Order: sequence, then C-alpha cells, then structure tokens
Amino acid sequence: MTHSPTRRTVLLATGAVTLTAGCGEYGNENSDSGSSSVEASAGTELAKTSEIPVGGGKVFGDQEVVVTQPSKGRFEAFSAICTHQGCPVNEVSDGRIMCPCHGSMFSIKDGSVVGGPTTYPARVFDVRIRDGQVEVRAATKQAAGD
Repeated sequence: MTHSPTRRTVLLATGAVTLTAGCGEYGNENSDSGSSSVEASAGTELAKTSEIPVGGGKVFGDQEVVVTQPSKGRFEAFSAICTHQGCPVNEVSDGRIMCPCHGSMFSIKDGSVVGGPTTYPARVFDVRIRDGQVEVRAATKQAAGD
C-alpha cells in the first residue's frame, strides 16, 4: 500500500503558516499533528451566514474548518480534523459532525464527543460575524468537558 505524505510534511514543505497555539494536550490521540490551516494572524471569511443551516453546519475541507449554527444566529467553528486519528470529517447531520474513518462524532453545539472511538473533543475556533459573513479566527478555547 502506498502512503501519501502526511499533512505535517506538506505544510512544512510549502512553508504554510499553521495554527499551533492552543493545541497543547488536545492534539490527535494517535497522531502528533496539531496543526490547522486557519491562519493565526487574521480571520478567514468562509461563507455567508445564510449558507450555514440552522441546526446543521458546513465542512470547509480546504480550510480544515467546520462551521455550525446550532440555533438561529449562534455560530460555532471547529477543526475539521478528527481528534481520533487525524481523518478529515466530511458531514454535519442530526446535530453531529461526523468522521467517516472510524465513526467518531462531535456535537455541533460545543465540539464535545457524542460517539465513536475518540475521547478528545474537536478543537474550537473563534467565530465572528461581520457584514453577514462568517469569519473564523485561531483557536483560543477548548470544547466543553475539558
């Protein structure tokens, strides 16, 4: 089986700015990868607020971010990298962020674990709404239950 380069290798090779602050002990359970492509220096505009469904969310794979709207007007953002083994999550459904690799699930409200093999919550990013746009900033807090 051929293995592709790890995300860490690609990021280091390209010189990309990665988020490392706030990761601490909350990295992946079985991986040393604690980076995300959301830049620490400035917020990243991801979508219009109208694009994020109430009670659901949207995965932004290129930015490795999931934005949710658990209730009308309340927006949350989490890492789109599962804390179990570093797989990208791919779906938001029934109030959960889903990882297809091993079935880990996270709450759209706070990133807490709601199922699967992971025991670590999703990393939480700061969200700011400006002019109807969802802007995500570097992680500064952890999900509930930490």
